[in-house]
Amino acid sequence: MWPLSLCIAAMAVVTITHWLLRWRNPRCNGELPPGSMGWPLLGETIDFFAPNRTWDTPPFVKERMKRYGSIFRTSLVGRSVIVSTNSDLNYMIFQQEGQLFESWYPDSFTEVFGRQNVGSLHGYMYKYLKNMVLYLFGPESLKKMLNEVEEVATRNLEKWAGQESVELKEATANMIFDLTAKKLISYDPEKSSENLRENFVAFIQGLISFPLNIPGTAYHKCLQGRKKAMSMLKNMLEERRAKPRKVKSDFFDYVLEELDRGDSILTEAIALDLMFVLLFASFETTSLAITVAIKLLGENPRVLQALTEEHENILRNRENKETGLTWKEYKSMTFTFQLINETVRLANIVPGVFRKALKDIKFKDYTIPAGWAVMVCPPAVHLNPANYKDPLEFNPWRWEKMDQKGASKNFMAFGGGMRFCVGTDFTRVQMAVFLHCLVTKFRWQTVRGGEILRTPGLQFPSGFHVQITAKDKQNQGPTEESDTNPTNEQRILNTSSSTISTN
Repeated sequence: MWPLSLCIAAMAVVTITHWLLRWRNPRCNGELPPGSMGWPLLGETIDFFAPNRTWDTPPFVKERMKRYGSIFRTSLVGRSVIVSTNSDLNYMIFQQEGQLFESWYPDSFTEVFGRQNVGSLHGYMYKYLKNMVLYLFGPESLKKMLNEVEEVATRNLEKWAGQESVELKEATANMIFDLTAKKLISYDPEKSSENLRENFVAFIQGLISFPLNIPGTAYHKCLQGRKKAMSMLKNMLEERRAKPRKVKSDFFDYVLEELDRGDSILTEAIALDLMFVLLFASFETTSLAITVAIKLLGENPRVLQALTEEHENILRNRENKETGLTWKEYKSMTFTFQLINETVRLANIVPGVFRKALKDIKFKDYTIPAGWAVMVCPPAVHLNPANYKDPLEFNPWRWEKMDQKGASKNFMAFGGGMRFCVGTDFTRVQMAVFLHCLVTKFRWQTVRGGEILRTPGLQFPSGFHVQITAKDKQNQGPTEESDTNPTNEQRILNTSSSTISTN
C-alpha cells in the first residue's frame, strides 16, 4: 500500500513540477521576449490592476521596461501576453491587422462588451459595422450636428452656472450621453420610466477592474449594469418594431432598416451589442478627456490665455453675431486641436490595446508565438522622452510641427491602422465646441477634487468639482485666474510661462 501511495505522490510531484516549468518557460519556435509569467494561472494580473496615481507610464509597465526592455512577456487573466512599448512594433501591429494580427480582448472584456461587439469582429463584418457607424459619426453627419452640440453645451453650462458647484466629469458625461442617446435611439430621460444612464454608471465602475464575478465586486456590478442596459435596449427595439416610424429620425431606424433587409448580414444580437458599445464609447472617454482638459487648463494660465484668444477671435471675425458656430469656424480651431491632442496624450485614457498573433512573428531578435495576445501600451509611447521632450509637461505648442489628424508611430490615442477609432471626429467636435462655449462665455474655479487614480483605467475618485460663473455676471480679473494653487504634481505638469519647449 505504501509503495503505491509513494508512487502516486511522486508522479504528482513530477507532473506539477513539469507543469510549473512549462508555465515559467513557454514553448516557442525561436526566442521569446524576456519577462516573467508570474504565478501559475494568476500570472501578474494583481500587479497589472494595482491602483496608482501617476500621470507617468504605469508602474507595472515602467518597472518591466527597465528590467526587460521595450518588449516583454507576462501573463494576465490566465493568458500569455507580449507587451509592446516599442513604437515600430506597435505600428506594425496596427498596420498588419488581418494579416499578422487580429483584434482580441480577454474573456472578461468580451463578457462585458458582448461576444459580438464591433471590437471582436473581423474582416467584412467589421468593415460593414464601421460603415454603419460612420453614418452617425462621419463628417457629413457632424456638420449637421454642430449647432445642436453648441446649443446643448451652452444650455448645460448656463444651468451649471446657477449652482454652487458641479462635478465636471459626471456632468459632462450626462450631457454627452443624453445627446448621443437622442441621436441613437431617441431616448429622453425625462420621458422614460427607466434610467438608462444609471445602468452605464454601474457598468463603468467595474469596467477595468479585477475580473472576479462575485456579488459585491466591481466586476459583478459591471456585468449587472450591462445586463440591465441590454434589456432596456432590447425592449426599445421590440417597441420600435411593433410601431415603426414613417419618417426615420435616429440611428435605431437605420439599424431596423438594415435588419429587415432580406440579404442583410446584421443580426439582432450584433445590432444590440453595437448600440451598447456606441452609447458607452461616445460619452465615457470624451467626458474624461474634457475633465482632464479643464483641469490642465486651470493649472496652466498661458495655455488658457492662448485658447481664449483663439475663440474670441472667432467671435470677433464673425459677420453675423447672432449665428452659431459654422463648420469653417470649427475647422479653423488650430490651437484647440493641438490642445486636444496634448490632453489625450497626457490622459492616456486607454491603458492598452489588445491584439492576437495569427502566426509566429519575428521582430528583431524575438519571436511572438501564434495564438499569444499582444498588448500595445500607448502610455509608454506617449510619455517616452525620446518621442516627446519633457513628456509630463502640458505643452500644446509641441504639436505645431506634428501631424494632428491621424495616428502615427508615436501617437495612438485613437488607435491605428484599419481600426483607427471611427468616433475620433465626434470626440473632437464635442471637446472643441464645449471649450469654445466655456472660454467665451464663462469662467470657472476649482472647488475640490481633481486627483486621479488609475486601475489601470483613468478615474477621478473624488470627482472634479468646479464653480462656473457667466462672464457677464462676474467682474473679476482675467480668465487665467480661474484655479486654485497647483499641487507639487501639478507643477510638474504645468507649462512654464517663460519657457515653452516644442518637439
